[in-house]
Amino acid sequence: MSTLALHIILSAVLASLFVSTRCDNQSREDVALFIFGDSINDAGTNNYINTTAGFRANFPPYGETFFRYPTGRFSDGRLIVDFIAEYANLPLIPPYLQMKNDEFKGGANFASAGAGALVDTYEGFVVDLKMQLKQLEQLAKKLRKEMGSEKAKRIIKEGVYLISIGSNDYARPIFSNPALFQSISMEDYVGMVIGNITTVLKGIYEVGGKKFAMIGIGQLGCVPSMRPLTRNGACLGEANRIAQLHNVALTSILAKLETQLQGFEYSNFDFYITGSERIQYPSKYGFKEAETACCGSGPYRANSTCGGQRGVKEYSLCRHPEKYVFFDNGHPSEKANQQFAQLMWNGSLSVIRPCNLKALFKHEDA
Repeated sequence: MSTLALHIILSAVLASLFVSTRCDNQSREDVALFIFGDSINDAGTNNYINTTAGFRANFPPYGETFFRYPTGRFSDGRLIVDFIAEYANLPLIPPYLQMKNDEFKGGANFASAGAGALVDTYEGFVVDLKMQLKQLEQLAKKLRKEMGSEKAKRIIKEGVYLISIGSNDYARPIFSNPALFQSISMEDYVGMVIGNITTVLKGIYEVGGKKFAMIGIGQLGCVPSMRPLTRNGACLGEANRIAQLHNVALTSILAKLETQLQGFEYSNFDFYITGSERIQYPSKYGFKEAETACCGSGPYRANSTCGGQRGVKEYSLCRHPEKYVFFDNGHPSEKANQQFAQLMWNGSLSVIRPCNLKALFKHEDA
């Protein structure tokens, strides 16, 4: 082996062990957290819009592990963003639509369950990503009016913008229009999704945002709702392929934006690898069940009946959600969310690149 090749290998190994210093690690005051996306991040937005129970989680048993009542979060307890807020010394970030005029405390959550980067993904039932950007623009205007231009500008500039989007853009055609990918290639469809995400990232940057935390798409084909679509209950390969294409394209566009937009910083979380490890080796991470959901009905509890408010009243509920990777047919349990949040906060380059959220927030202590 040549000296150059050995040097490259050693450099790669060292990079996987240590967190990149590319994000400035200088400590500063607590900064705001602005949250965008879908049900992975939705803390109750859909409680405040005209939609159906299929896009809401404001009924038991959602929320019972931590809150003891349903908040609109698609989990038995807290979401990834709730733990991130805690690690950043922030309060739980409320839905933007819930906030009163003088209620800005630590940030705002614009995420809407069912939302996609494409406007026509569940159009009319959700707040799509572009509308979430418009809501940020409205909030920035309100902050300037209430706090003054300089303070508002600083809050917006130093804030972290955490985004989880894309899963619904891909899951919807797989469930409702599987022939779509016979008329358009997966690559071209991913390009449309990434194009819209790029537009919104640039839009947030134009508002004044500089720091972006992206959650990639998880192992979409292995969520409980996908398993009945295969003969033996295995993961759906088509869904996993498009998730991987998305993640590769997202990684590429983030690196490109970093070179194009002055001051643009980002963290990109590998939700695919971290999720697949828990699905493949649940006991290694303290789980007993990774294929079947805690709450739902049918094989793998794959039907979206958790809570009995979505057209079918009968459903099954496990006694110990903390033993399950998935709480319902498409969303992680609180325990899984906490593990993902810890990896996002202080994980190594093997799971979050080019720096973790602790560095992005510029915290000295976790």
